[in-house]
Amino acid sequence: MPLRSDTRILLRTGLWIFGTGVVSAALMLFAFGGVTRQGPHTNPGWLCLMVAMGCLPTGTLTLALAALKFVGDRHRED
Repeated sequence: MPLRSDTRILLRTGLWIFGTGVVSAALMLFAFGGVTRQGPHTNPGWLCLMVAMGCLPTGTLTLALAALKFVGDRHRED
């Protein structure tokens, strides 16, 4: 069964947002000095932390919405 275009757009957008958060978190941990109890060591590390804190929850919720829409579309066509 092919995906509907709006479901595909939601899924693609959620993956891009979540992927941006994952890359940002990885950069913060490995490329920009890591993190201690006080936070990241560098200014780019802090920026990556802020991007990750925004993108990871938003991407997760967008992916959840896309998954529920996919399930709803499958039940509607049956």
